[in-house]
Amino acid sequence: MDIQKPIIEIKSGDDIEGCYILKDSAVRTSSTGKPYFAGNIADKTGQMDIKMWDYSGPLTPSDSGKVVKLRGKVSEYQGSLQMIASQIALLAEGETYDRSALTETAPIDIDAAENEIRSLIASMADIEYRSLAEYVFERQASALRLIPAAKSVHHAFPGGLLMHTLNMLRIADFLAGLYSSFVDRDLLLCGTLMHDLAKREEFSISDLGLVSEYTVEGQLIGHPVLGAEETEKAAAELGVGYEKTLLLKHMLLSHHGKPEFGAAVVPMTAEAELLSMIDLTDSRLEIYRTTLDSIEPGTFSQRVFALDKKVYRHK
Repeated sequence: MDIQKPIIEIKSGDDIEGCYILKDSAVRTSSTGKPYFAGNIADKTGQMDIKMWDYSGPLTPSDSGKVVKLRGKVSEYQGSLQMIASQIALLAEGETYDRSALTETAPIDIDAAENEIRSLIASMADIEYRSLAEYVFERQASALRLIPAAKSVHHAFPGGLLMHTLNMLRIADFLAGLYSSFVDRDLLLCGTLMHDLAKREEFSISDLGLVSEYTVEGQLIGHPVLGAEETEKAAAELGVGYEKTLLLKHMLLSHHGKPEFGAAVVPMTAEAELLSMIDLTDSRLEIYRTTLDSIEPGTFSQRVFALDKKVYRHK
């Protein structure tokens, strides 16, 4: 029996006991009509699917983001590892666990990252875009330092939203210079800064600093629309012109690229197109970073769900 084995080191055939983060959970019904538990567990090294047959409770989807104590055997299913649990439950009152084994934090200097963002905002030549960016950033900065950028797919750790935002601003600044003849740098930087800030309202954050679930507003409206609404209110307070406000709202509403990916409209300006591509680039490259960290040089990963393929780490 392996006690508290890091997920990155777990192999098929291992017997595991320990405390892990419950990322997702659901009680479903098998083809024979019996209930079973299906979910996903994680520590700071990776994630793994988990099932428990003939399950009657008490875990529910509302327990996502909490720490569970479990015991189970690992096997391979459709090219990925999964654990079949024999025991799983929330920690009892007074039980402790090693938090450092479970939670990764953004691999950046938080203070330096925030200062760099402030410098990029200050470099905007257009006073309306700069004032709006400063105003919204000051209202969101404390949350930006702490919350993840996503529930599970990319930058899903405390400080992840700050890391994701800064990466995107750096890319946006470069591309604005490359395409300066027709791309408005200040519009691109302002929209990039603001595109995900409404995730503060979209997420419920657990004691571990992870996304436990989506808020009612997050589920019914989502951060693109919440962000566009906040942009409109802030722009009105500051007296930002109608067209500039409209262009920023369009960027936020279209930054997921396609309706099937959550966009309210498709990008129809150069800046909106760039924002969508920058967001996708940084998101996917973060998935590569974490996946490559988990495998040896010269080997392939298991199928990565978010990329829909395996990843090769070259020597």
